Amino acid sequence: MFNKLVTVFRIPELRRKILLTLILLAVYRMGFSIPLPFIDQDQLAALQAKSSGDSNDPTGRVLQVVSLFSASSLSNATIFGLGIMPYISASIIFQLLGSVYPPLEKLQKEGESGRRKITEWTRYATVLICIGQSYFWIKQLSSGSLTGQKLIMTEYDWWLYYMLGTVVMTAGTIFLMWIGEQIDAYGIGNGISLLIMAGILAQMPGAGYDLLQPAFKNGIALGSEMGIDTLLLLTLLFAGVIAWVVFITQGQRRIPIQSQKHVRGRRSAGGQRQSLPLRVNQAGVMPIIFASSLLMFPYFIFNYLQQVFPNIRVLQELNAAFGGQGFIYNLLYVALIYFFCYFWTAITFNPKDMAENLKDYGSFIPGYRPGARTANHLEAVMVRITYVGAAFLALVAIIPAIISSYLGVPPLAASFYGGTGLLIVVSVVLDLVQKIDSHLVMRNYPGLLDAEN
Repeated sequence: MFNKLVTVFRIPELRRKILLTLILLAVYRMGFSIPLPFIDQDQLAALQAKSSGDSNDPTGRVLQVVSLFSASSLSNATIFGLGIMPYISASIIFQLLGSVYPPLEKLQKEGESGRRKITEWTRYATVLICIGQSYFWIKQLSSGSLTGQKLIMTEYDWWLYYMLGTVVMTAGTIFLMWIGEQIDAYGIGNGISLLIMAGILAQMPGAGYDLLQPAFKNGIALGSEMGIDTLLLLTLLFAGVIAWVVFITQGQRRIPIQSQKHVRGRRSAGGQRQSLPLRVNQAGVMPIIFASSLLMFPYFIFNYLQQVFPNIRVLQELNAAFGGQGFIYNLLYVALIYFFCYFWTAITFNPKDMAENLKDYGSFIPGYRPGARTANHLEAVMVRITYVGAAFLALVAIIPAIISSYLGVPPLAASFYGGTGLLIVVSVVLDLVQKIDSHLVMRNYPGLLDAEN
């Protein structure tokens, strides 16, 4: 493996792409050391430490989920506080509109010119989303309705500084969007995915410290809070989850296809048997992102209603239930993951178009006539394997809650060392390895994961 890594850096073009990507990711991380100037950082740090240490604090868990998916750090109130989530939200909106709005669908099929136009609209939508989200977040910090106390310094608590903070946080997200596009154009890998992965990896050391802190204080004797038996179980579970995530992420259902034989003069072409791979986890991590984002709205609504009507017990119970870790929350979480898994697969996978493409290329699935019969068969197969993929995503999503409840692991550590964070990191790393392998194979070098001869 070391020799293969040396080979990677011996290729000038690939070396430049990797170094540029690392430099841009370093710039991205540096931005999290630049706080908003009018926020009381001491109070915010104390509140963050209290939330991370309290496993029953729903606000801290909600902020952790937001930070996980957006490559941001809302709890630190920096210039990159919103992360890249506004751009992801705008991209998802246009992708969903492309499946229901015919003019946008037509634009998507126009090739490079249509893609540039949609990208331009996505950037404009990102700016609008950033303005709304950043102003809402600063107002929450000024009112203290979410955090429980006002975190904006008194001398800066007026509308001009609200506007200034909105502009700064919007500019920070636009700069992150630019970094992601530069990685796409001149670096290696998917820029937005790498930003999210870098944000997750940057928080893993802190999660590891929270996990091992009881062992540092009380030792690792058998039966202690974080003894050797618990640490060994967590290590085995961590390795098992990684292997399982890689297996399912790479899993495919191969549909056999037969190409027709063409005779031209004395030569014959085609007639070969191939396979059409259908991914088990066709939707990727998007259903988890959709489900988590949607479940945040009831929490904010019930949190606001509880402050307005503090004596109503039902609101208190609903607020606690939607703060995470509860049975109702996990049940709704799983149900939404299944729904969005089928929903996203239906948008991204079109069996009718795939059947038409097979027919145009002179290929068919043995036992099924080209056209509608082939499309129905592909749809039936995708429905079955999507059920398995949704079950995988649902189990991955609730692993942190199980680990935190039954093994006494802090929620932050459980969310990063098992579950969604791990799924994102593994998926991005596999995609990055495939892109590096494509450069190596083009130059007749073995891939990073190829066996040595």
